[in-house]
Amino acid sequence: MIKTDFILKIILTTVVLSLFYVSEVSASASSSKSLKTTVNLASVSAVAMDLKSGKKLLKKNENIIMPIASITKVMTAMVVLDSKLSLQEKIRFSREDKKKINNYFSRIRIDSTLSRGDVLRIALMSSENLAAAALGNNFPGGETAFVKAMNKKARQLGMKYTHFVDSSGLSEKNVSTAADLSKMVAAAVKYSTIRKYTTTQVYTARFKKPRYVLAYTNTNVLVRTGKWDIKLSKTGYLDEAGRCLVMVTKVKNKDVVMVMLDSFGKRSPSGDANRIKKWLSNGKQSRVAKSARNYQQKKLNQLKLEQNLTQR
Repeated sequence: MIKTDFILKIILTTVVLSLFYVSEVSASASSSKSLKTTVNLASVSAVAMDLKSGKKLLKKNENIIMPIASITKVMTAMVVLDSKLSLQEKIRFSREDKKKINNYFSRIRIDSTLSRGDVLRIALMSSENLAAAALGNNFPGGETAFVKAMNKKARQLGMKYTHFVDSSGLSEKNVSTAADLSKMVAAAVKYSTIRKYTTTQVYTARFKKPRYVLAYTNTNVLVRTGKWDIKLSKTGYLDEAGRCLVMVTKVKNKDVVMVMLDSFGKRSPSGDANRIKKWLSNGKQSRVAKSARNYQQKKLNQLKLEQNLTQR
């Protein structure tokens, strides 16, 4: 496991090299001349990438390391599926699982059971934290082995500035960059189960011991409306991470990976997805609220200040 001081060293190195440009977003060199070279976004950091070619279509502060909240669960899903553990096996939700998420609220009853597949589904589509914790604890070797597998997978995918400490994303120590996450999403969309579970609009989970049901909805409004052609979706939120969203969606008949980190406001990530789609489609800009622009400036200034203080 990567030690905290090593993570800090990586963060310092990356932040020093990062571009602290709040309003500037680089476009692909192959973009149409009619496209402007900048696009207004409410997210502090963002990437749009052509899934097939891997070419970046736009990037904004793509190398800044920051908390990623429940975007973590995409890696959790890949580790579960790579393990080949039965998705039909029943998982019991324990008090230990609850402790792993710091007794964070969950509607799931302790000691009830659910199939691993359904546990994974509600962790992805509805960001159920207790479900994600249970997936880690019910892994051979427990959570320690699971987190080790997460970080190993990240290294295999070339995610140089990514580090995981839990399976739910509730810890602000789960960190990555928009550039790294574009690699993770490009890998995750190859899993048919992840595509299916992350784009499930609504689902009723049927628990046993005791027997009860819980209804879940997708946390991404763009998935719920059904108006977008979305192959993969995951939202995330922590106070430290802001509002986050990763997706794979169609834009002009091309699959595009979108990563939006640390947005101001509940609907800002989906708003940025619309802005990116509009910009890639016809080069047109959409305005960003002044409050969002101020939020970005404040967060970037904070990062720069923390970097300067740590260097002293």
